[in-house]
Amino acid sequence: MIRCIVIDDEPLALHILEDYISKMPFLQLVKATTNPIEALQLVQEGNIDLVFLDVQMPELTGIQFLRIANGKAKVILTTAYPQYALEGYELDVIDYLLKPIAFDRFFKSVQKAQSIIQPSAKPEVKVEAVPQSDFLSDFIFVKTEHKIQKVYLNDILFIEGLKDYISIFTPAERIITLQNMKKMEDALPEKHFIRVHKSYIVSINKIDSIERSRIFINDKIIPVGDTYREEFFKIVDGKNI
Repeated sequence: MIRCIVIDDEPLALHILEDYISKMPFLQLVKATTNPIEALQLVQEGNIDLVFLDVQMPELTGIQFLRIANGKAKVILTTAYPQYALEGYELDVIDYLLKPIAFDRFFKSVQKAQSIIQPSAKPEVKVEAVPQSDFLSDFIFVKTEHKIQKVYLNDILFIEGLKDYISIFTPAERIITLQNMKKMEDALPEKHFIRVHKSYIVSINKIDSIERSRIFINDKIIPVGDTYREEFFKIVDGKNI
């Protein structure tokens, strides 16, 4: 077992990585904490093999943590800020995960960590993707002001998040529901939908064109946020011919 620790000042980020780690049979979560000082002590005692480390933290930044730990454990950086990638690799991190972290990207990263920490370990059995239902006939129910409405996934063009509610745009209508973007994102199949901005989720097969960091769907122009740009353009590059 690879003994690991998660350090992040955002409880939601901790929860996501705890869930991901629980799915890996070769990872043992020792602690998930918002306190980098407490975590550093565990690492310096030699009790930790792998650290999932946020970069931006108030008491001690991830880069400062790396310098003090001085190679006592292997590290995977987790952050919403791509500008720290080069410095992280110069400090010999295993990988650099940009938030929001998709499970398939996490899976590749920990496989890489296993090959470094346990080079003689037998390859793990690959996690099989859960079959998705027929997209054309799949749907969700959302609560609107006066009713619960069925929305077919294939009808959704994009979703816009506002302060206290979200708007689901289809060719025929705009559906407003009291919901948050994270819960909606989790409910949608990642094969067909992607978060491209803190305020937007788009249907991949409804995209008409992309110009620099702007997505065109019908007559709507949707910006691609810095946090989501890398993952979005990976998908776009995979569709290029």
